[in-house]
Amino acid sequence: MSSSFEKYQKRRLFSSYFSVVISISLVLFLLGLLGLLVLNTKKVADHFKEKIVLTVYLKDSAKEVEITQLKQSLALSEYTKSAEFISKEQAAEEHSATIGENFIEFLGYNPLQNSIDVYLLADYVSPEKLEEINAELIAKDFVDEVVYDKPLIVLLNDNAKKISFWVLVISGILLFIAVILINSSIRLSVYSKRFTIKTMQMVGATKQFIRRPFVWRSVKLGILGSFLAMLGMGFVLYLLNKSFTDLNLVEDKTLLIVLFVFIFLMGVFITWISTFFATNRFLNLRSDELYY
Repeated sequence: MSSSFEKYQKRRLFSSYFSVVISISLVLFLLGLLGLLVLNTKKVADHFKEKIVLTVYLKDSAKEVEITQLKQSLALSEYTKSAEFISKEQAAEEHSATIGENFIEFLGYNPLQNSIDVYLLADYVSPEKLEEINAELIAKDFVDEVVYDKPLIVLLNDNAKKISFWVLVISGILLFIAVILINSSIRLSVYSKRFTIKTMQMVGATKQFIRRPFVWRSVKLGILGSFLAMLGMGFVLYLLNKSFTDLNLVEDKTLLIVLFVFIFLMGVFITWISTFFATNRFLNLRSDELYY
């Protein structure tokens, strides 16, 4: 009979520990994913910004040496990621392929212009800086026109700022929820041992002596939950990096290490502080108050 009761108690204890570990790992996993999103919000925004093309159309009177010099100066400019010269013949071929017919035969001449497609670095894709670049290029005698999608750039910058703001707000809210959920799991675990805590106190054990095993056990559960959360984060990061290779999500290893260390420390700190206050609460209760 005693053996059956001990087995039941062990199963119940294991179930309690298992639920605490799963709760901790799931909450920290979600917190870690949000951390990855926070760290990569700018990188994702920069990725889309650098896909926007600024096209410099050249006059037919432009000399080959002028075109070559402009292309080289653009390629070496601090704001340029890449620059590609598109001849009017190449542009005609691409346009014919797009519309499905040879428009030059219909018109009798090629109305298109030589151009240079410039892909800018993300930090320079803003309305103000593009206006400066536009003024610099249009001042050249052989440049006919500079074209870029102004509304898209304004929209992209505005949305990037809004997304960054709301991601930070949601991160703060989820961090608060994470603390509450982990604290609740730990409190329930300690609550099941409230009579043991009071019995130890009644036989003369000090508060520090009583707290120590509870705190240490919870910290170990927090460490285990943190490792499970980090394993899940690592797997998700691997899948994302494999699917979106252009984003280079694992390029900045220092930030990733900081994030993983933060998740580990959060697991340890929250379990420690929650257990400390939970055990203190039952230590300060009278025996008759344990039933409520």
